[in-house]
Amino acid sequence: MNAIEMETASMVALRRDIHAHPELCFEENRTANLVAAKLTEWGIPVRRGLGRTGVVGIVKNGTSDRAIGLRADMDALPIQEANTFGHASKATGRMHACGHDGHVAMLLAAARHLASHRNFDGTVYLIFQPAEEAGIGGREMIADGLFEEFPMEAVFGMHNWPGQGVGTFAVSPGPVMASHSVFKITVRGRGSHAAMPHNGIDPVPVACEMVNAFQLIVSRNKRPIDAAVVSVTMVRAGEAINVVPDSCELQGTVRTFTTGVLDLIERRMKQIAEHICAAHEARCVFEFSRNCPPTVNSEAETAFARQVMASIVGEENVLKQEPTMAGEDFAFMLQARPGAYCFIGNGDGSHRETGRSAGPCLLHNPSYDFNDALIPLGATYWVRLAEGWLRPPASAA
Repeated sequence: MNAIEMETASMVALRRDIHAHPELCFEENRTANLVAAKLTEWGIPVRRGLGRTGVVGIVKNGTSDRAIGLRADMDALPIQEANTFGHASKATGRMHACGHDGHVAMLLAAARHLASHRNFDGTVYLIFQPAEEAGIGGREMIADGLFEEFPMEAVFGMHNWPGQGVGTFAVSPGPVMASHSVFKITVRGRGSHAAMPHNGIDPVPVACEMVNAFQLIVSRNKRPIDAAVVSVTMVRAGEAINVVPDSCELQGTVRTFTTGVLDLIERRMKQIAEHICAAHEARCVFEFSRNCPPTVNSEAETAFARQVMASIVGEENVLKQEPTMAGEDFAFMLQARPGAYCFIGNGDGSHRETGRSAGPCLLHNPSYDFNDALIPLGATYWVRLAEGWLRPPASAA
């Protein structure tokens, strides 16, 4: 793929430009404009507006009605960047701390090669998705008719993975990322003077009892072999040290790999919250939202992706994909179409330039930066995946 490598410098510059101008969920207007302009420059028709700020490029060749989808996410995170190198974020409180800038660059590099060589028979749909970090951008593109307007047999996604060696991929069939659900529980008591708590109903110890009880769901209600996480991450109560507050609010997240386990956890959390409140004469408002399902790779498409990866980096560098409890809204696309979501190694962080923060190069960390060495490798994977999937019949070769 020398042609891809020859364009690496321009793609690195593009990636760093996107990194310096991060945009949050459904605000990716500048990024979408840049993507659309580049695709148009390379002769690729563009459809805009799916999922509000989404962009779809269409690369056709030959006469086949077969099609494949390749997806990259575009949004940044509400994090203040700690790095000070030249392409650090210019936007206060916003940062590409998950590498979506690199994902866009890899797919654009592939788009340029596919458009100039067209060594396939069918259609490649280039899906640039907004709002992955909100967990709903993929769902919104589907609701706007992504798969009806662009019928495709399969769809594939890719994410950089810090700590995994550069030059490696990881992909496995089955669940590879967890469902993402959130909860908000409001314990309503009765305020009083802190020195006379018997005159009120203190919601704080009631809420604390819940936090501990929720962990028994994980350790005692579900099967030990079923993975799950229940994390209370926010506790809000009170405004003065000498006042028992009227209410206490708990918020957090639940992660599972199966709907059955999620059903169990939601049901038990509600029962526990309501009964603990009743036991202490408090009242409970229980809210539970399922943001996205688990990301589940299909067997055949995963095997195909693994073969493509092995042809690029060798079988020994295609690793087993260890499931993670992080969530990914590509799950919605995999519910609608078969496909595979893989990891590409981002390395140990030593690629970062002078001006980097002393912090670790981890996802959702203010010291993170995408490894530009991945751009030609990721683009090569996209190109070979599309060309292999849409390989012309032997008689036409």
